[in-house]
Amino acid sequence: MKLYIKNMVCSRCKMVVKAQLESKGLRPLSVNLGEVEIEGDLSKDQLSQLDTSLKSLGFELIDNKKSQTIEKIKTAIVTLVHHSDHNLKTNLSEFITSQIHQDYNYLSNLFSEVEGTTIEKYFIAQRIERVKELIVYDELSLSEIADQLGYSSVAYLSNQFKKITGFTPSHFKSLKEHKRKNIEEL
Repeated sequence: MKLYIKNMVCSRCKMVVKAQLESKGLRPLSVNLGEVEIEGDLSKDQLSQLDTSLKSLGFELIDNKKSQTIEKIKTAIVTLVHHSDHNLKTNLSEFITSQIHQDYNYLSNLFSEVEGTTIEKYFIAQRIERVKELIVYDELSLSEIADQLGYSSVAYLSNQFKKITGFTPSHFKSLKEHKRKNIEEL
């Protein structure tokens, strides 16, 4: 049985969800971002209990197709920006279509309708959070960050960063309390 779980955004999330499933006596066959396959089927009562325990950890079972599709889009974008070696200069619509296997116009309209923002704005928000993370780590120059995240220039990255955060990257770097957001809050 396949279960779709909201707010799974990192490998730590996968470990927590897997541990939670196992603590309930369930045997996960695979645990991926936003998607878990378990052996056998669950009753409505078991699903309800699992949902309650997942909610206590910040996760949530998704049961309708639209929400599942939205979560797949978010997971694809998070994976692209935070966990992959894909070239971020790739065409976003082509990437999403290749991951979700549905028409991009449909996906774009659905995402905007449900989330109140566009796929592109969500993607930009994820990239800016990744920029913040890399600035905080202080291991790469701004030029290297721009290159790694597929920006055409440091100036373009800086302009987009300031537009989204209100700070220049160098001012952000100088702040003592970095204002990063959790991925699931975007």
